[in-house]
Amino acid sequence: MSLPPCPSCQSEFVYQDQNHLICPECAYEWNPEEVLADEVLTIKDANGSLLNEGDKVTLAKDLKVKGSSQVLKIGTKAVIRRMVDGKDHQLDYKVDGAGEMMVTAKFVKKA
Repeated sequence: MSLPPCPSCQSEFVYQDQNHLICPECAYEWNPEEVLADEVLTIKDANGSLLNEGDKVTLAKDLKVKGSSQVLKIGTKAVIRRMVDGKDHQLDYKVDGAGEMMVTAKFVKKA
């Protein structure tokens, strides 16, 4: 059984003590069941609807594709592949004909 790394310092030297995990490097203790409940991302689209992985979305405005002259038009359909809590984007999605892209959730609407 492999244990997850420490959420505080990312150390791999974690050990289990009854139902808690302990990091010997920073002395952080946590219950893995509680951490899993906190990791749920709540990302909302331009209209305030909650988004999930696998949802179909449409673009709410024209977006220029960084590094190319391509422009994705309003209403372009896409499928959310992965949701992240990043500074520059929140959604990794796939657009038919354009491939994998990253976008901020405020530029999409749930289809």
